[in-house]
Amino acid sequence: MQTQDKPMNNELKKRAEELGLNHIKRHIFLCCDQTKPKCCSQEVGLAAWEYLKNRLKELELNHPHEFYRTKANCLRICTQGPIAVVYPDGVWYHSCHPDVLEQIIQEHLIGGKPVQKYIISTD
Repeated sequence: MQTQDKPMNNELKKRAEELGLNHIKRHIFLCCDQTKPKCCSQEVGLAAWEYLKNRLKELELNHPHEFYRTKANCLRICTQGPIAVVYPDGVWYHSCHPDVLEQIIQEHLIGGKPVQKYIISTD
């Protein structure tokens, strides 16, 4: 099957600009709303997500600023969750409860220095 490259339409371009995609420094994905919870209970995962979402908003760091967040269904680690990964750094974290997320926000997202204590793996 052959595909054609299509130019970006105005609606797509407008949406990308609204989200500030060209200004994002770091993007955190949080495993928190699994179809079949394994790394942590769904309640624990969703509580972590609410903390992350609200804290970034409170600090005025949510889009269209330098940091972006995404709720992931599963990041496939399936133990010691909630699990998070921060890109473009490729740093993976375990045990991302609100207190750990606060450290990640302050030290890694804002400060640029990964939180060694909770790192699973890096690129």
